Amino acid sequence: MTGGRIRSGLGRSATIIAVSVALAAGFAAADFGIFVRSLATSEQAPSERADAVVALTGGAERIGEAARLLTEGFGRRLLITGVNARTTAEEIAKREPGLRPLLDCCVDLDRRAMNTVGNASETAAWARRNAVGSLVVVTSNWHMPRTLVELRAAAPELRLVPFPVVAASFDPADRHRSLAGFRLLALEYGKFRAAGLRIALGLPARSRLIEE
Repeated sequence: MTGGRIRSGLGRSATIIAVSVALAAGFAAADFGIFVRSLATSEQAPSERADAVVALTGGAERIGEAARLLTEGFGRRLLITGVNARTTAEEIAKREPGLRPLLDCCVDLDRRAMNTVGNASETAAWARRNAVGSLVVVTSNWHMPRTLVELRAAAPELRLVPFPVVAASFDPADRHRSLAGFRLLALEYGKFRAAGLRIALGLPARSRLIEE
């Protein structure tokens, strides 16, 4: 009798666990779908001009788009954050000739940040030093949600104007046709949700910076 009750109790517990796991998986899948559908699929001009532009390195087209926005007057100054410590301003100018006449007067290079948290903290410090109150934020479409979360946590006083860069070879809607694309989005979704949870709980961020 006692053994039967124990087995019955274990069966109910296993059922509850299985149902809970299935519900959690269903919620995560639905939330992932919402995340993917929220990503820009085409580039649009920023909704407004700002004091400055910030570009996060990591995508081939980000710096070029940021340079174009600077020359078109969407900001008076440009910060490129996360530049490799060995990359010189001259090398950047060779890749982006439109930046050459602006490098001395209007472009700053951050070589300390090594991840998105570092990008956000270095951008916040740079904005305060330069009395910047608003920023056009340039990064890849899939990276934009987490970037905005980190920037808002690091500098809640800043007005952020997102400019998501959409690579011609990467369409979020085609995620199921490419295993690599799906993996990229799934990994970024996990990082995005983890960042939001960490910030909501007030936990310290792991900001990777090259020490000076």
